[in-house]
Amino acid sequence: MDETKPSSATEEEDQVEAGAPHTADRAPTEEEERLADESRSRYADEAESVSEHERAMGETGANEKGEGRIP
Repeated sequence: MDETKPSSATEEEDQVEAGAPHTADRAPTEEEERLADESRSRYADEAESVSEHERAMGETGANEKGEGRIP
């Protein structure tokens, strides 16, 4: 595969975009807001157990030695 080098104009535009604020292109619709609220309510009880599981898996991974080891 041939490697390409971006032009200086492309690199300059990348720098401009990297410094631009990251904002949504539009506000959510009423339906999107409603669905987000429903989802938040539906999964609120599971949020803490999922968070705890993520922390536990992070600790397990941090203490794992080598690659591809099956405990």
